[in-house]
Amino acid sequence: MKRILQVLMVFSLVVTVSSVMAQGTAKIVFEKQSHDFGSFKESDGVQTTTFSFKNEGDAPLILSNVRASCGCTTPKWTREPVAPGASGDIQVSYNPKNRPGTFNKSVTVTSNAAVSNVILRINGTVAAREKTLAEEYPRQIGTLRVKSNYLSFAKLTQGEVATKELELVNDSDEPVEVGFRTVPDFLTAVAEPTTIPAHERGKVIVTYDTKAANTYGFASNRIYLSLNGSKDYKSSLGVSATIEEDFSHLTAEERANAPVASFEPTTFDFGDMNQGDKKEHTFSLTNNGKTDLLIRRVRSSCGCTAVAPSTKVIAPGETAPIKVTFDSRGKRGRQSKSITVITNDPNTPTSTLRISSNVLVPQS
Repeated sequence: MKRILQVLMVFSLVVTVSSVMAQGTAKIVFEKQSHDFGSFKESDGVQTTTFSFKNEGDAPLILSNVRASCGCTTPKWTREPVAPGASGDIQVSYNPKNRPGTFNKSVTVTSNAAVSNVILRINGTVAAREKTLAEEYPRQIGTLRVKSNYLSFAKLTQGEVATKELELVNDSDEPVEVGFRTVPDFLTAVAEPTTIPAHERGKVIVTYDTKAANTYGFASNRIYLSLNGSKDYKSSLGVSATIEEDFSHLTAEERANAPVASFEPTTFDFGDMNQGDKKEHTFSLTNNGKTDLLIRRVRSSCGCTAVAPSTKVIAPGETAPIKVTFDSRGKRGRQSKSITVITNDPNTPTSTLRISSNVLVPQS
């Protein structure tokens, strides 16, 4: 009986091995695994190459997936099983639209072959197409085109006068007369030329007088233009600057005797509050310096936060309260607001206070 069982086991093993051998293994062999498109223009459109392969195994080859490394590369491939000795193709396309410069992309081929994953690569260089006028000047001020309808003077020191220019393009078939309806007192705006001929270019020159602005910190304003006499409020130009006090002239002795702004603490959490409620908190500002601390400006991050300093001059060693009121009307969920306090402390001229809360909305 034992002898019979041994014979049966050997027979079973032979059958299993024979079955596996009969199934065989697929083997995928590519003619090439990389392709260089060379240099071509973006305007040439989609570029395509074909990677041909052969099944050199002894079982049908099945491609289960062909995945590109990015959406700009689109593969197509033979979906049917490829018999031993037969061939198939993988077509790979690259879309150069809005992608100037060199590229190197990969395509991963997954199959039932002995080597289940094969990496194909494409590369090349895309020469940027010439941009249209609308692309080069995407913003509009009335009938005029501009690269940006916003002029940022970045950082300026108090007392500084700075000038910036903005190019104007008249892409219409008629001349455009450029005038100004509303200009803040501390800004000067001039158009050159005052009338821009059809399909010609001009510029607006803006001068920022920080002394006349008489403010500190970030300031944002708008200049409203009049194009061919129009009073369209949409024809406007944003202007911003961050104005800082100039401490560069201070001597070492003056710095040693300067005011020192100190807040304790700099954050406060109101916790849970019902929507529509108002809550107050008072921060304390102490002058730890040797001369008067001057509060130049206090600004909150949103209109929902009101700030009321008790004084703008704090003597050495004195403390002044700064009351902050948060209005939760129209708010919901976690809220975080900031208050910027600008002083004449040369080492820390700008301090940021933060308040937070969790606004609960009543269930209807």
